[in-house]
Amino acid sequence: MLITVLNVALGGAIGASCRYLVGVGVLRMLGPTSFPLGVLGVNILGSALMGAFVVLAAHKGLTHLSPFVMTGVLGGFTTFSAFSLEAVTLFERGAYGQAALYIGLSAGLSIAALALGMMAARGVLT
Repeated sequence: MLITVLNVALGGAIGASCRYLVGVGVLRMLGPTSFPLGVLGVNILGSALMGAFVVLAAHKGLTHLSPFVMTGVLGGFTTFSAFSLEAVTLFERGAYGQAALYIGLSAGLSIAALALGMMAARGVLT
């Protein structure tokens, strides 16, 4: 178990560092923009990479690398990839209503929670 946790931690450090570098790269190439292109890019790329890894790992017998690659690297790169995988898995199971509910609740409640957290922090700071 400890080795698995260390693999997740190492992967997370790699993924988070890559996300940071992508953000810096986009900022340097395009300058400050009002649209979060760096975040959008890593979310889309991370989701694509997770989808590819799920299929390849299952076919090549590499599922033992999932904690490092999926939870660590891709989780550190973007947590949106895990959300995307869960949503697609629900769709593939034919649980369309659950998938729609999961997507709506995840997006809506996460945004609401972020806004509430900001308001709470601002209330503490003033």
